[in-house]
Amino acid sequence: MMKATWDFYGRRAEEAELRKIAERGRWFFCEISGRRRIGKTALVNRLLDRTKGRKVFYVQIPDSDPSGVLKSVNDALEDLEIPRGDFPPPRDLQQFAKLIGRLAEKEYFVILDEFQYFHRKALYPFCSYLQAEVDRLRNQRDAAGGLFVLGSIHNEMMAVLEDRHSPLFNRVTDRLEIRHLDFAALKEMWLAHDIADPYQRLFLWSLFEGIPKFYRDCFEQGVLRPDPHYREVILRELFFKGSSPLRTEADNWFLNEFRGRYESLLKILASNDGCSHARILEDYSKIDSGTELRQIGGYLSVLESKFQIIQRRLPIFGSKGVSRKARYYVVDNFLLSWLGAIERQIKAARVRPMDVCVKTCAQRLETVEGHAFEKMVRLLLEELSRKGDERFQMTSRIEGYWNRTEDLSRSVEIDLLLVNDDARTLRFATCKRSADRLLRDRTGFDAHAAAFLRTKEGARFAGYKIEKMGFAPALDARTKKTLLESGQQGVGLDELLDRL
Repeated sequence: MMKATWDFYGRRAEEAELRKIAERGRWFFCEISGRRRIGKTALVNRLLDRTKGRKVFYVQIPDSDPSGVLKSVNDALEDLEIPRGDFPPPRDLQQFAKLIGRLAEKEYFVILDEFQYFHRKALYPFCSYLQAEVDRLRNQRDAAGGLFVLGSIHNEMMAVLEDRHSPLFNRVTDRLEIRHLDFAALKEMWLAHDIADPYQRLFLWSLFEGIPKFYRDCFEQGVLRPDPHYREVILRELFFKGSSPLRTEADNWFLNEFRGRYESLLKILASNDGCSHARILEDYSKIDSGTELRQIGGYLSVLESKFQIIQRRLPIFGSKGVSRKARYYVVDNFLLSWLGAIERQIKAARVRPMDVCVKTCAQRLETVEGHAFEKMVRLLLEELSRKGDERFQMTSRIEGYWNRTEDLSRSVEIDLLLVNDDARTLRFATCKRSADRLLRDRTGFDAHAAAFLRTKEGARFAGYKIEKMGFAPALDARTKKTLLESGQQGVGLDELLDRL
């Protein structure tokens, strides 16, 4: 049965920080950043709901020219239902900045959503106008209002607020970065909706990671609940129906900014999660032989540094510089699932039976889940280490190790290495989507672990206690016993979550 209410999960530290800012009783200029749909606006609204009597002026800045921005501002003014003479509609960007100043003097909290669009050339003069108002307000002791600016493109927010040449440089009084819900919050939500099956938890996380908006979409569609057919049910209701809330999510909020070569590169990375630069060049040359392949590095850099939508990773202890061993990953689970399985089947459903496409999509997502599970284990272990869990205490970031050579017999591939220099312990970890895979891969896992210890990087662990761990979503007692007899500790997803 669907739960009657949707609660606000997690975010206690962020709530406390915002409440402290709001209760100072003096002017503030607070930047709140985070990926789209992460819950920035919901967090601010929750603060305002708990701040009785606070007057609010909210505007979502469109990706438009000055006239489009001013129309949004004037529409928001009409929604305030106040006499026009108190706050006359601005006719240009400078008057808009002055309006913010007047509202702050009247103890309004002004919220500008999608603030990164002021980095656009046509809107950039607003930054100078806002600077004048911010400088005036911070010198007024009786200015008790404040300005929240919310943004979802990290690089552009930095350019507007943190670049030394920006008019708004050094004007922000407070910064808050909103990240994915942590596993403690997700566990709270799953338990509240009776979702105990570790495979259903993995499926949800591989699609939505820690994005509260997507879980609420599940709740509102009546699918955030136990169901023996949860894979097909969730996909059908969230993605495949004409009214499905996430049917166009990727196109509207992600890929509209990544058309052309960027989209092609993302599709290559989604098809080969953990893709080397050489493999990217090889695959890209098959679809666009006319592009100078040396330009591909520039496109990858934009996707990584500006949009933070891919990540370039090196094997543990790898050099930070240029390395042929580097691999590229799509870091957003939703986008990886969309490009890796969902998009193609939604298009296919235009000419094929929906149920067939949904079933095919569910099957293809199993591969995505395999990659997601390794990431999930790594993040869970890091969260446990931060919280002081003695069993999983680490002294360095958890990463994998790979050392592929032309001679495959000498290649080394380790999913995760857990290092505790204080306890002089090194744990090798392998992550598989099924317990059967753990059992089948025992000999290969042992061989790779032994090969690592013979490498230059592995030599530093001479004298360390060596342990081996195998992770799967669910492990029964018999499987754990078999693994232990071969020197491997078996750990299920439920055990990790229970330690939070």
